Amino acid sequence: MEEVLSQTEAYGPVVINAVKALIVLIVGWIAAGAISGMVRRRINKTPQIDPTLGNFVASMVKWVILAIVLVAVLGIFGIQATSIVAILGAASLAIGLALQGTLSDLAAGVMLVVFRPYKLGQYVDIGGTSGTVKDLNLFTTELVTPDNVQIIVPNGQSWGSIITNYSAHDTRRVDLVFGIDYGDNADTAMQIIEEVATADERVLSDPAPWVRVTNLGDSSVDLTARIWCNAADYWELKFQLTKAVKEAFDAKGISIPYPHSVEIQKKG
Repeated sequence: MEEVLSQTEAYGPVVINAVKALIVLIVGWIAAGAISGMVRRRINKTPQIDPTLGNFVASMVKWVILAIVLVAVLGIFGIQATSIVAILGAASLAIGLALQGTLSDLAAGVMLVVFRPYKLGQYVDIGGTSGTVKDLNLFTTELVTPDNVQIIVPNGQSWGSIITNYSAHDTRRVDLVFGIDYGDNADTAMQIIEEVATADERVLSDPAPWVRVTNLGDSSVDLTARIWCNAADYWELKFQLTKAVKEAFDAKGISIPYPHSVEIQKKG
């Protein structure tokens, strides 16, 4: 009986400390999420501050709070902050080697926020991966594809890759190529394309629509149209102009040829 009591006395403080640590972890995790969310909302309400910076700062606040919570938990078990610093100092080389990828992502995240090659809501291509930027935090960039697929790109890979930002500028150029039959009048076809383009209110007048003969193909004369519009109108304008030019060609008797071959029979 005395042995049981002695074991209870020995393990009792450990159990109590474990419960305390668990409570601190839970409360700290909830507090970190709540405070970081509050910081994000407060920053995003300020028009002068870019939302990308708000997400990044909120992520940083969350990780700082979690680090403080971890120190507090270790303190419950009697490990003081000075001892933690000493342990980390002694193990810095091993930690650096083990977390070099994570530290690289962290450093890259800082560079992405400072130089801002892309922002929240912009459509980008990062090393061959395309999508709309939904989040940028300390370690990763979250993209969403047009078909609503989530893609997580480590910041280290993002910073080290070629970044194509399709939303960086307010305007974009729509390039359309139409092939007409060799028997049709190229000037008439180009005039039709220009008329269709200028009739659309989304097409900018400066620079003016540009249409030229750009290639003599095997079965068609290729006409290229270069039209400028606001970046937000790019895809809808591209699709609708393609349809409108096709219908205008049909109405004016301009044919769009298709590849064909001629079979030559040998006389026996």
